[in-house]
Amino acid sequence: MNQPDPELTGLIFEQARSCKFFSKRKIDESTLRQVYALASLAPTSNNTCPMRIVFAQSAAAREMIIEALAPGNVEKTRSAPVTAIIAHDLEFYRHLPLLAPHMAESSSSFEAMPDDAFQQFVLRNSSIQGGIFMIAARLCGLDCGPMSGFRNARIDELFFANSTWRSNFLINLGYGTDEGLRPRADRLSFDDACILA
Repeated sequence: MNQPDPELTGLIFEQARSCKFFSKRKIDESTLRQVYALASLAPTSNNTCPMRIVFAQSAAAREMIIEALAPGNVEKTRSAPVTAIIAHDLEFYRHLPLLAPHMAESSSSFEAMPDDAFQQFVLRNSSIQGGIFMIAARLCGLDCGPMSGFRNARIDELFFANSTWRSNFLINLGYGTDEGLRPRADRLSFDDACILA
């Protein structure tokens, strides 16, 4: 049996936590670019890569996000130097000539998909990329605080009113503190969560 690298499993999974609060240390733009470079390698169906990201770091952008948050997420977000809006592009297929040349003529097939199937496709693939994004952030030394407690429609109105991007979920990024962290909760066992078929 192959054993995973204990240093990497510790960094990405075992010691990593979903942080609630962050130190005042800023994140360099070069770090954000490095995180994206790694996350962009995530697998997606036919390399369609629908994920898009807004790195909200200015005071104005962060106040816009706070306007859309559930009350319990406001102070967490105020403490983070950057909040990433993990979004998806409803017209991702415009980039097929670059990303999937073998499918360059297939944009019409995506446009013709039933709406529910299309939405599932875009959300599924951008969510895969969003999960890999968090692993990439941890590999680059950042802590993550993923959140779903916000109004998607308001984020879309504030950030994407004139585009084909739509929000999926938020991730506070920074250098986490222990504030507000409880002991790690249990997880389901293999036998409770898995079936060998």
